[in-house]
Amino acid sequence: MIRESAAGSRPGMFMLLLLPALMVLSVWWLIHGAHAGSLLQVLGAAFTILVLAISLGGFFVVEPNQSTVLLLFGNYRGSERRPGLWWTNPFMTKKRVTMRVRNFESSKLKVNDHDGNPIEIGAVVVWRVVDSAAAIFQVDNYDNFVHVQSEAALRNLATGHPYDAHIDGQLSLRGNTLEVAEQLKAEIQERLQKAGVEVLEARISHLAYAPEIANAMLRRQQASAVIAARAKIVEGAVSMVQMALDELAKRAVVTLDEERKAAMVSNLLVVLCSEHETQPIVNAGTLYQG
Repeated sequence: MIRESAAGSRPGMFMLLLLPALMVLSVWWLIHGAHAGSLLQVLGAAFTILVLAISLGGFFVVEPNQSTVLLLFGNYRGSERRPGLWWTNPFMTKKRVTMRVRNFESSKLKVNDHDGNPIEIGAVVVWRVVDSAAAIFQVDNYDNFVHVQSEAALRNLATGHPYDAHIDGQLSLRGNTLEVAEQLKAEIQERLQKAGVEVLEARISHLAYAPEIANAMLRRQQASAVIAARAKIVEGAVSMVQMALDELAKRAVVTLDEERKAAMVSNLLVVLCSEHETQPIVNAGTLYQG
């Protein structure tokens, strides 16, 4: 597996001063040889000028957060990350790779969650290249590779978790966003490691039931919310009734037998658990039949 290594590039400013100076000397040598009638000097000067002219093609510029991959006749010779003007063998092939942070939002994928419900899901992935050699040589197109593998990881994550948790402690896509985001990031990173890519962040940007079951699932969520609310109301009402009975007994306000306690409990529960305002009825008689 090819990994990034430093290139032996020379400072471009030095070569920018040296090559023109050698070019001037070579032209003077050519003119001097022509005046002297020396064919050997003329050929030597012409060859030198040709070499220097070809050498001018060795200059290249590296911008901040950019890497230039250098190849000589198909062989990897290193990468130059240092920003500035540089010079190398003019026969080197130069490929630029940006090391800047990049991001993309996946398309809205339609998949089945862990419970088999069709859902729509999308994600935002923030990434950057950290190994220019691996990005160029390990995959054909690292940009497309990132997109395809990220969507594949997102599909795999969605099928492994339910949209909503129906069991205590179960990890769900909607209820455990932070944990799901960490799992998504780890899975994408594992897939992109071979391409020299680092995943900085991955999170779900869109999550919804598929249109064909959205209404049914909405009613299910509403029913679950109503049941949870009712359970909370009943729990609170029972606590209040118990507190009322305890206070009456402790303060000896009235002595209630089991039948009167049952009637009081029934009335209090009706008042506390009813969805509508209750109308009190004053009872001037007795519970017991003469």
